[in-house]
Amino acid sequence: MIGTVLCYVLLPAARLLQALRDAFSTCQKNALLAKSPSTQIEGVFAATTGRSVPEEQEALLQQWLEEEVGNLPANESVPPARKVSVTLTSAWLEGSELLMTSLSDLNTSPEVTQCADQQLSELNTLASSELQDHAVAELARLPAEETVTVAGSAPWTAVVPQTDHQTAGCADINVEVLNDDPAVLAWSLACDAETVPPVLPAQPIQDAVPFYPVPTEVPYHEILWRDWEDLSVQPCVLEQISENTSLFEFRVMSYNILAQDLVEQGIDLYVHCHPDILSWNYRLPNLLQEIQHWDPDVLCLQEVQENHYWEQLEPTFKEMGFACFYKRRTGTKTDGCAVCYKHSRFQLISLSPVEYFRPGLDILNRDNVGLVLLLQPVLPEDLGLKTVSPLCVANTHVLFNPRRGDIKLAQVALLLAEIDKIARTTEGSYYPVILCGDLNSVPDSPLYKFIRNGELSYHGMPAWKVSGQEDFSQQLYPRKLLAPLWPSSLGVTDKCQYVTLCQPKKLGRREYSRDFLLQFRFCDVACERPPQLVLLEGVTDAKPDRPAHWPKPAAMVKDPDPQPFIPRCSGVIQHSLNLTSVYSHFLPHRGRPEVTTMPMGLGATVDYIFYSAEPVESKAGRRLYKDGALKLLGRLSLLSEDVLLMANGLPNPFCSSDHLCLLASFGLEISSL
Repeated sequence: MIGTVLCYVLLPAARLLQALRDAFSTCQKNALLAKSPSTQIEGVFAATTGRSVPEEQEALLQQWLEEEVGNLPANESVPPARKVSVTLTSAWLEGSELLMTSLSDLNTSPEVTQCADQQLSELNTLASSELQDHAVAELARLPAEETVTVAGSAPWTAVVPQTDHQTAGCADINVEVLNDDPAVLAWSLACDAETVPPVLPAQPIQDAVPFYPVPTEVPYHEILWRDWEDLSVQPCVLEQISENTSLFEFRVMSYNILAQDLVEQGIDLYVHCHPDILSWNYRLPNLLQEIQHWDPDVLCLQEVQENHYWEQLEPTFKEMGFACFYKRRTGTKTDGCAVCYKHSRFQLISLSPVEYFRPGLDILNRDNVGLVLLLQPVLPEDLGLKTVSPLCVANTHVLFNPRRGDIKLAQVALLLAEIDKIARTTEGSYYPVILCGDLNSVPDSPLYKFIRNGELSYHGMPAWKVSGQEDFSQQLYPRKLLAPLWPSSLGVTDKCQYVTLCQPKKLGRREYSRDFLLQFRFCDVACERPPQLVLLEGVTDAKPDRPAHWPKPAAMVKDPDPQPFIPRCSGVIQHSLNLTSVYSHFLPHRGRPEVTTMPMGLGATVDYIFYSAEPVESKAGRRLYKDGALKLLGRLSLLSEDVLLMANGLPNPFCSSDHLCLLASFGLEISSL
């Protein structure tokens, strides 16, 4: 009886214990295999110095290798092996099992990490304390620092299992790859031997839009290669330049360098970037190296953080031979615009900072700013009695909000009014103008057409449509632009000119103040009924009487500052600067549009360099131009969206801003005195 009971009790218990041991062994193998490819498993088994691999584990490994190789497609093969030297310190041996993890696998397949961690948690639940103590004791037998050689197709590193699915820091790991990474960073187009920052691995981020990194066999500087387009050899330019005409040549760069405060405030916009390449200490040398390489004579920067400008940028630019001017945004914003020019090429005639914020005006209640400079080119002394026209340079950063096109339009109109004042000559014409900036508007949008064509009918237009950044046509009640766009108290006409500088058609007409006009309300002339007025009983038959409290007519008070009377147009704004774009906004050899920025993986053109030209004719509402006194000689080509996607978007280890720089070469005609 007792033997029968023991048989029924002990036999199932023994089978249960055996099943638990088999389950533990199976889970251990699955966790290891899910975490590492075949070559990595070989390294794990080979990493145990002085210990023989058990026959069961060796058999399982061999079986798994055969199954894995058999499951490979016909066009794939086992990746070639390369040696990596991994140094393990005693700090990494504390805790649970030591895993060999590929950083590249973590970057490309974060779901594998999650699956492996789940299996590890099940493994820890099933494992007995005795087996865990045995594993820790085996690891403790390893020396405090041991070099392990692993054969694999990617760099490997030893990490402790993480519960938050983040890769461990690399401060305590010495990874030495024997073959060089071809993704080198170099701004030298001639492959000069320069010191370049290292290429950093991409950081895996959960719930992010996937960006596909550049294949390591293609260097960044080859993918992001930008050609210099020489336009001086085109027939249309050669026809306008005679053999005896000499030009004052100079380069202008416009660059939104991405303020660091804006990076930290909108970090969700840069989830595709490794955190290290977003740091200012990494980006600043890249930006300065890029500017120094292209060597512009006039530099227009946007999103320049104030403390970075005064502490780092301005001292560096002065060493490079620049004279610098800066205007911070109003309000609490910490960035602004800067204009720098080489004092060996230009001299400052006048400087005019522009603040778009106007208290009490809803149409101008944002903190954007601009700068307008009038520069005199410096000619070489050996030219003798020669002269060249002054140059007006403007730089701005317009409001981003895609829904408030009315504010964008008012800001641009205010900037054009300032340019009109600075660039106007005594004869009423204009000096050559170059307008740079981030306008937050796409090509062929109403705002772009207004700058280029000089006219825009805006009355009734939806505000979102002005910049063309996004389509909000599904809104039931969108904000619409009404005439007049800004009040007369702003002092700017519908032709984007200051009222004080305008000449009325009738010189005798003036616009008087309200207090001046009120004194004529009950004068004798006003109280007499005109003889031609139709007599209507109860309407025009009564003579207005002066109220008792109304003062008797006294000496006529003159208006101290009567303004010229300028009539306002109905829903149409204009300007007379004749501006055209340096870029065509299309890449004919690729059949794709040009891109200057790439927020969240979507390419767009929002940065521009406009310059003065002579209008030829208008076709289908589009004005055509030819070069005048200011000639476009060349430009740095832009890139398309698909090319930037290959480089993991913007910013990346090669380009340290979320915008591309714009660069153009101009020539001013030199004439005799």
